[in-house]
Amino acid sequence: MSRSIHLATHLSVDELEQQYRAAREPHERSWWQILWLLARGQTATAIADTTGYNRGWIGQIAKRYNEHGPDAMVNRQRTTSWRAPRMLSLEQQEELRQALAGPTPDGGKRWRARDVADWMAVTLGRSVAT
Repeated sequence: MSRSIHLATHLSVDELEQQYRAAREPHERSWWQILWLLARGQTATAIADTTGYNRGWIGQIAKRYNEHGPDAMVNRQRTTSWRAPRMLSLEQQEELRQALAGPTPDGGKRWRARDVADWMAVTLGRSVAT
């Protein structure tokens, strides 16, 4: 016999159903459906048969909901920035703007990418690729 997954009482069964029916993002809609079905007493095995999600993932969704509440049921795929952190602090960026307004280090008229990389290398104390 399958053991059931217990949910924290952040929302009632009716509120979970409302969240499921109101969700527009496909992943989030499925997650709310899973939570609603769990709250109605269905087992992870039965929900897996209904939704196509595996029991392990159903447990992960329940765990996230139990630990962080309804706010955790957001698809973070598009909210997470995959950009590397900025190399220069805001102060260093301002210093670079001021440097770019003046002459190049070799006395030329225009700053080149290599000139900027050399300036950054000196400022950061490490090599900077162009």
